[in-house]
Amino acid sequence: PELAYEYSTVLANEALHRKKNVVLGPSINIVRTPLCGRNFEYMSEDPFLISRLTVPYVKGLQDKRVAACTKHYVANNQETLRDSINVELSERALREIYLPGFKAAVQKGNSYSIMSGYNKVRGEYCSHNAYLLKDVLKKEWGFSGAVISDWAAVKSTEGAVYGGIDIEMGTEISLGKNEYNRFYMADPLKEKIQNNEIDEKLIDDKVRRVLRLIKRTKTDSAQTGARNTQEHQDIARKVAREGIVLLKNENGFLPIDPNKKQTILIVGENAKRLHGEGGGAAGIKPFYEVSPFKGLVEQKGESTKIVYAGAYSSDPDANNEKLAGEALGYAKEADKVIFIGGLNHGDISSNETREFDTEFFDKEDIKLPYNQSSLISRLAEINPNIAVVLVSGAALEMPFVTQVPSILMAFYPGMETGNALAEIIYGKVNPSGKLPVTFPKTLNDIGAHALGEFPGDGVDVHYKDDIYVGYRYLVSNNIKALFPFGHGLSYTTFNYADIKVSQQAGNIQITLNVSNSGNSDGADVVQVYVSDVESSLPRPKYELKGFQKVMVKNGETVPVTIKVNKSDLAFFDDEKMQWVFEPGEFNVMIARSSEDILKTVKLSIN
Repeated sequence: PELAYEYSTVLANEALHRKKNVVLGPSINIVRTPLCGRNFEYMSEDPFLISRLTVPYVKGLQDKRVAACTKHYVANNQETLRDSINVELSERALREIYLPGFKAAVQKGNSYSIMSGYNKVRGEYCSHNAYLLKDVLKKEWGFSGAVISDWAAVKSTEGAVYGGIDIEMGTEISLGKNEYNRFYMADPLKEKIQNNEIDEKLIDDKVRRVLRLIKRTKTDSAQTGARNTQEHQDIARKVAREGIVLLKNENGFLPIDPNKKQTILIVGENAKRLHGEGGGAAGIKPFYEVSPFKGLVEQKGESTKIVYAGAYSSDPDANNEKLAGEALGYAKEADKVIFIGGLNHGDISSNETREFDTEFFDKEDIKLPYNQSSLISRLAEINPNIAVVLVSGAALEMPFVTQVPSILMAFYPGMETGNALAEIIYGKVNPSGKLPVTFPKTLNDIGAHALGEFPGDGVDVHYKDDIYVGYRYLVSNNIKALFPFGHGLSYTTFNYADIKVSQQAGNIQITLNVSNSGNSDGADVVQVYVSDVESSLPRPKYELKGFQKVMVKNGETVPVTIKVNKSDLAFFDDEKMQWVFEPGEFNVMIARSSEDILKTVKLSIN
């Protein structure tokens, strides 16, 4: 959460320097399936984690008087037919899984604006959905800001007026360039008001919300912001460092000593490929971007020799078998191999896009393209001293998982990618990232696919997985993940001791001591999951209800206190249409991941 605040403060300063008043973020849609093309923009599959990260993100922007526009409200969980697909889901799933992040953004973060999604929910477009925008967002949650439509998401004047949209954006996409007067909320709305077809009082509320947004983002002349400063670059590198996850590390294969006399073979297109400008609307124009190859070369010692072999190419005309042969030849002579592959944002103008992380398209599967998995296996057979680095916005299948000693999940670390990755591979930085999503062994281990509802029938998509999204489905069905939600290794060893669980004013308090008994300083994330022993409605086996990242120096012990609010133990009863807390026994679990439960304490809570 602290880093989320630092990160968004940088965004605010950069926005101010460009004289921008609103940042279109955070993007907090649930990662319901690994196939969603925009997962790389989203935070997690877990609504509690999303809520905890969203609030400081929103506050970091707005403390600088730059409005957050939290998006995409709501259930925009696929790109396939996103402009028309109708999401059918239970009220309980809506309330427990898909709305909590937005509720936290509004009630705890005071988000100044919200962006409505493209899709329909229960037959009505999100931009016209009075239940979502007026009843829930504005009345129930007390949202005082402005609802901004996603670009070209408004479909009619009446829908916008009665549905709750306050600012219409992007309709020129469908009308033609500079046709602003023809927007549904422009001349057509004015004409309907003049003809007494629409009560002007409805417009007064929208005007107040727009004026409120203007007032909230009004800055003085001293607030000029800044771009690409050393401080911003440092925070970008810090975000990259802490977001990289060490998935596997047998026999301490990583880190690699950069000063040793050795030959390191770097394999893979993603070693040199840059990603900042791709992905659709999330693409940026960075001042620079350090590739993994550049970072590894620049941080190595004089005795270490680095050799590069592309080994595969995303170019459809490339001879990947020939490229692979070159890499296999080099692998025989290398002391160590670092494979840097995964996905990329593709090119939205090409037919290869469906395989990659980009707006407009969902992926067809979670396999590595260009025969990368086969290539990794062949490399490992020739040289077992291999580390695999995967660049991707979502989970991937890894049939080679038992053949390689070390795997790093980089995600998309940004413009400091190469520097951060080299620091971790060479041991200058101890990895501390944890997976915010489940990596399943197969796609059918995910509820949305096991129950057969993605991406729908072309008209509707039924969320039959209901509240069993991500790890909730796996743990409730005793399915082991490839790498579970919350998983992430370190170069050092942490021990948890003196674990105590108690009630404090009706809430749960967990205290423990975390010791670092390894050889380097490091950080770990203590996770708390809670299970309702007996409930009147079915519930997941257990759910994340608390976490804390703690930095512990080598040889030291740090006390940790985590509080779980009683309100977070409630479930939504869709017959009563209200949140319900049922007194009784709860299992409080202290864990390192959703599958690594260290201790369970039963507690009676009234």
